[in-house]
Amino acid sequence: MSTVRKIINDPVYGFITIDHPLILQIISHPYYQRLRNIHQMAFAHLVYPGAVHSRLHHSLGAYHLMCFALNELKGKGIEITAEEELGAKVAILLHDIGHGPFSHALESELITDVHHETISILLMEKLNEAFDGQLATAIDIFTDKYPKKFLHQLVSGQLDVDRLDYLNRDSFFTGVAEGVIGYDRIIKMLTVKDGQLMVEEKAIYSIEKFLVSRRLMYWQVYLHKTVVSAEQTLQKILHRAKEIKATAPSPFLDVFLTLQDGKQVAINEWLFEFCQLDDYDMMGAVKFWQMHDDKILSTLCRSLVERNLLKVKLQATPFSATIVEEKRKEAAATLEITEEEANYFVFTGETSNTTYNSKDERINILFKDGTVKDISAVDNALIQQNLSGTVKKYYICYLKNS
Repeated sequence: MSTVRKIINDPVYGFITIDHPLILQIISHPYYQRLRNIHQMAFAHLVYPGAVHSRLHHSLGAYHLMCFALNELKGKGIEITAEEELGAKVAILLHDIGHGPFSHALESELITDVHHETISILLMEKLNEAFDGQLATAIDIFTDKYPKKFLHQLVSGQLDVDRLDYLNRDSFFTGVAEGVIGYDRIIKMLTVKDGQLMVEEKAIYSIEKFLVSRRLMYWQVYLHKTVVSAEQTLQKILHRAKEIKATAPSPFLDVFLTLQDGKQVAINEWLFEFCQLDDYDMMGAVKFWQMHDDKILSTLCRSLVERNLLKVKLQATPFSATIVEEKRKEAAATLEITEEEANYFVFTGETSNTTYNSKDERINILFKDGTVKDISAVDNALIQQNLSGTVKKYYICYLKNS
């Protein structure tokens, strides 16, 4: 096997090293290169102008942290074979490969009932065929079928390298200091006991800071009112385009506009078309539809292009039907449309975030005496009941001048 060593200059970590021919082949593949054209943070750049980094940036960063984590674990005497190491690196590199345009914003509207992880697995299987079965271990790790559970936990778990990278990277590109985490210290403190990923007790405060940072980033960045408004508007645009059978300038987007909702989409039949889609297809269609004859579609598209978005209010309790009805009547009068059509401009929803739920996710702390405790059960823990519950907020989107 010829020696391959490439370096990629990353603004967050400095140089990222690619030292295996399979990794280089995967990065060079069109399935992976497509991630250059998908924003990591969808519409967050409408609030934080620097947040224009791509899913390719993030997956390379997560790969870099995986290399770091595997080296640390091997240094502590944990047995990881060369095949397992390569499998874990490939799994994290491809963990987001199934994302479509604007990622989570369009996940339910573009293709109903198909999760991005399902598409990620399909694309991994296609790449496995293309690369003569070399991705078999990576697929087993990604789908949690591999016996060494800690390898899957590094890819997808409460303390996975995916989360460590996106919090660190998103705070870097948004300039939101609250998201900064001690990712390097957390990785240095990772260990394995009974096949499970754990953290040494010296890292308790770093873990608590990580969990609090995640909570702050969700409300301040990911679930920011303007971001919610833009994402909801894009969903309404796609919904309306399907409803009136609008034609998109992209033939690849057209395929998904004409697939009927309610029918189980055999996504494996449309993988090529899906892999041609990115944020540019979607925004190209939005700009094109600004001139559409349909008033609802053109108005929604103009509001997104011009960043003249629907107003959003958030509160702890659901909005009363009276307020919604009142806003709907005002929108109908302002835009000279029916009250039913005004549903596109006035609607409610809910959003939630859980800082730490020990029932379905666990961060285990390994103490010097060999005992193991959940982070929420540690003496004087910051992450206790007050932070373990789900915080739910209700929102209403409505026309600014209504």
